[in-house]
Amino acid sequence: MLARIYRPAKNAMQSGKAKTKDWLLEFAPQDARASDPLMGWTQTRDTDGQIRLSFDTSEDAVAYAQAHAIPFQLFDPKPAKRIVKAYADNFAFNRKQPWTH
Repeated sequence: MLARIYRPAKNAMQSGKAKTKDWLLEFAPQDARASDPLMGWTQTRDTDGQIRLSFDTSEDAVAYAQAHAIPFQLFDPKPAKRIVKAYADNFAFNRKQPWTH
């Protein structure tokens, strides 16, 4: 029952950073998902996969896992690559590519 402690990445469908400040503790799946023979839906008997705990800091999540004797892996978030662009850069004289329609 290995737990993962990580900070979730920004959703590709959102422009803001909502729900990316907290640290999450999730349990890794123990069993593979199986297909239900009647409906074809995927099913699992692993109820730990439904647990998702949220913490303000990574230290709080690590302390919780250590207090409850849960083995864990801590994943540090990668820094976001920022590309600063302005609309006026499209018409700059020192532009590297020629402006076309």
